[in-house]
Amino acid sequence: MCGVPGMNKYLKNLNRIEFSVTMACTGKCKHCQNGDAANTAEHIDGEIAMKAVRSICSQYRITSLMTFGGEPLLYPDTVCAIHRAGTALGIGKRQVITNGYFTKDPARMEAVARELAESGVNDLLLSADAFHQETIPLEPVLRFAACAAEAGIPLRLQPAWLVSPEDHNPYNQRTREVLKEFRPLGIPTGEGNVVFPGGNALKYLREYFPEDVSPSSPYEEDPEDLHTVSFSPNGDVLNGNVCETDILDILKTYRP
Repeated sequence: MCGVPGMNKYLKNLNRIEFSVTMACTGKCKHCQNGDAANTAEHIDGEIAMKAVRSICSQYRITSLMTFGGEPLLYPDTVCAIHRAGTALGIGKRQVITNGYFTKDPARMEAVARELAESGVNDLLLSADAFHQETIPLEPVLRFAACAAEAGIPLRLQPAWLVSPEDHNPYNQRTREVLKEFRPLGIPTGEGNVVFPGGNALKYLREYFPEDVSPSSPYEEDPEDLHTVSFSPNGDVLNGNVCETDILDILKTYRP
């Protein structure tokens, strides 16, 4: 635990920080929620992100910190800087979501895995499924997973399921085949997530959703009782931008 509870009534239960490090990605997935926003080269500034983590923890009891993308490990220095800050502040859960494909160089994979371990990452979620493996080769992902395990990072597979994990559509069948490839590494499979109707999914997978479905996200929170503060690659957060305004001022003045 770090800090003491903040005063903004809409953030009284704030306990998690998330950074979308970049929208740049090595995959072009049919289920991607970012859709046409993906693959821009912009990424969040590591120093600004670290300062924001420290400031938030001075006022709120943050228990969870996550970095994701796009593909966050295209900018491993930024990812590691954020998690070093979280580790130093005693944030208990320090997560990275990655598709595992940011280089083909085995030496680079080993180096990044060591850096992630040293920064304090203790929950690496590896996206592996039919959607990712349509455009991302599996061999380097398997190699990076082995490097992460060797570095001592707890990791688990995070597949995306279509309709439900139990459904027997062709995408889910392919996902089960992909997951089998990781068995020799002894990497457990987490619950994963179910593809929701948004971004590319509405464009390429509409036949799997009800006709009257509207774009929605299971990760949306009640704006009057936020548990998570989420940063975009350009620094946008809540109703402000951390590159222009101090994060504590943004939190203090936040209104739904």
